[in-house]
Amino acid sequence: MGERDISREPCPDRIVEDLGGAFGMGCVGGFLWHFVKGARNSPAGERMSGAMFAAKARSPILGGSFAVWGGTFSVFDCSFQYLRQKEDHWNAIASGFFTGGVLALRGGWRAASRNAAIGGVLLAIIEGVSALIIRKAAASPRDQMLMQMKMEDDMKKREAEMKAKGLDPNAKPGWMEWLTKKPDFVQREK
Repeated sequence: MGERDISREPCPDRIVEDLGGAFGMGCVGGFLWHFVKGARNSPAGERMSGAMFAAKARSPILGGSFAVWGGTFSVFDCSFQYLRQKEDHWNAIASGFFTGGVLALRGGWRAASRNAAIGGVLLAIIEGVSALIIRKAAASPRDQMLMQMKMEDDMKKREAEMKAKGLDPNAKPGWMEWLTKKPDFVQREK
C-alpha cells in the first residue's frame, strides 16, 4: 500500500470511527445552528427556551444525516483502498463522487449524476488544498539535509568539548550533573 496514515484506524474499524465522528460533528454543528435559528424565530420573552427546544429537536436529525454521509463515504473509501491496493487522494475523490451519487439516487439519475459531480469536485478541492498545505509545511529535502548536517556538527562540537574536559562523550550524565546543568536557552558566560 502507499503511504498509510497511521493516525487512523485500519479499514473495517475506520467505517465505524468515521460514522461516529460525522454524527458528533453533525450534532454539535446542528445544535449551534438550530440554537441560533430557534432564538431568532422565538418571541421576545421565550428566546432561550425556544432556542433550546429547536436545538434539542433538530440537532440529532442533522447528526444522523452527517453520519449517513460519513459512513457511506468511508465504505466507498475502504472499498477503493481494497480494490486499488493504494491509499491516496484518488480514493477520497472517487468516494466523494460515489457517495454524492448514491445518496441522491432516490431523486433519479439526473439528480444522482449532478450530486455525484458535486461530491467529486468538493472532495477534489479538499484533497488538493490538504496536499498543498502538506507540501508547503514540509521541509524540502535540501532543508532536511542542511538541518541534519547542522545537528551532526553540533554533536561533534559537544563531543570535542567533553573530550577536552576529560569526560566520556558516550557516558550518560548523572543526576547531579543533570540538576546543575544550565539550560540551553540561558547564555553562558565567556
